[in-house]
Amino acid sequence: MRKAVALLVAFVFVFGVAFASFAAEAKEVKGTVTKIEGNKVTVKQADGKEVTVEVKDAKGIKVGDKVTIKDGVVKKEETKKEEKPKKKKAVEGC
Repeated sequence: MRKAVALLVAFVFVFGVAFASFAAEAKEVKGTVTKIEGNKVTVKQADGKEVTVEVKDAKGIKVGDKVTIKDGVVKKEETKKEEKPKKKKAVEGC
């Protein structure tokens, strides 16, 4: 009986750890790229934490880019450039 309980506890522990590791990889990371080493990208999140994530393809991104990484796929966030106000034309003959 003790062996069965010990075996059950071991199975619960192993499956609990396995599911926790799969859940940890599925999260989304948003922030600014601080470092790129091969397929590992380090991102500084808004709260100041730095997270290193392994991605499928790190091409097209560079340090300083704002990105979202989910399931190993990097999406570069588009930054809107502020438009300069148009200069008013001088009206002649006033």
